[in-house]
Amino acid sequence: MPDFMDKNVYCVIMAGGGGARLWPRSRRSMPKQFLDIFNTGKSFLRITFERFAKLVAPENFLVVTNAGYKDLVLEHIPELKESQVLCEPIGRNTAPCICYAAYTLRKQNPDAKMIVTPADHIMLQEDEFRSIAAELLEFIDSNDVLMTVGLTPTRPETGYGYIQKSNSDTISRVKCFTEKPNLELAQTFVQCGEFFWNSGIFIWKVKDIIAAIEKYLPEHHTLFSGISEAYGTANEKSAIEQVFSQCRAISIDYGVMEKADNVYVRCGDFGWSDVGTWGSLYQLSRKDKYANVKPEKGCFTYDTRNSIISLPKEKVAVINGLRDYIVVDTDDILMICPREEEQHIREYIDEVRFNLGDKHD
Repeated sequence: MPDFMDKNVYCVIMAGGGGARLWPRSRRSMPKQFLDIFNTGKSFLRITFERFAKLVAPENFLVVTNAGYKDLVLEHIPELKESQVLCEPIGRNTAPCICYAAYTLRKQNPDAKMIVTPADHIMLQEDEFRSIAAELLEFIDSNDVLMTVGLTPTRPETGYGYIQKSNSDTISRVKCFTEKPNLELAQTFVQCGEFFWNSGIFIWKVKDIIAAIEKYLPEHHTLFSGISEAYGTANEKSAIEQVFSQCRAISIDYGVMEKADNVYVRCGDFGWSDVGTWGSLYQLSRKDKYANVKPEKGCFTYDTRNSIISLPKEKVAVINGLRDYIVVDTDDILMICPREEEQHIREYIDEVRFNLGDKHD
């Protein structure tokens, strides 16, 4: 580990999601964290690893993912050992995911500090973010707090959670969380100036998050602490399968962050997006003079505006007369829907699954 890196700092990447909102490009067999959506030559997961590799040594990474994605994780981050990939037998939302990592780290290093991050976010100003992360790692050294990172909102987004600060300090106690408000409330939040997008990125000491889990999610604490002898041994897989079969599915926001009284937020502006939907991908992507997002070659559009078009390589498409549409063509699925209707994508998946089985998930 380089001298400038704190050996107690670990990065936990949550990479178990199925990415259903970017279907049919993102599938259960190859969800979005493993895709090169922006044609940069790197997947979201790889970009996330490289983002934090300037703060955290390779041996101090943990990736928590679905058991079926273990080989994909090691393919995209070959710097990791197999023991650094924690495999969930079934998805149980973010609280059990974070429990698995926290109780694992407590056994490895009781003085560990955790940076927790999703695997599929984009940050356009990564140096600015790393500066904020370093500031918060220093802050938790002398404060027993749970830190989250907030983003200055640029629009009344209804798909994100919001954090209200209690004062104007750079690092402020959180007054409240609000999950995915309606448009009217989101507009009020943006105008108010006290509310910030919840990035889903957390920084805390292992002992502090475990203390909060013990207080606010006692059943999870009992389950994960009860198998402490199994972590890092041949018995871990069976022990974790038993725990996940019993533990309640709940997010860390609902389970801990909304209840704890030692939650603080540091807000910033570093070009963040969770790229969770075709709409957010449209916002981030380069557009032609008609505000279309489309492949540079092989896509011919006429009288088409404000649309996003995704095609397989070497596929040729001719599109005429669309306004504000999503067009996604893959080897086995073609989806065409209005951009304003993309919240129904999960319903489309369910309908396809009901009629044709799960081979197109």
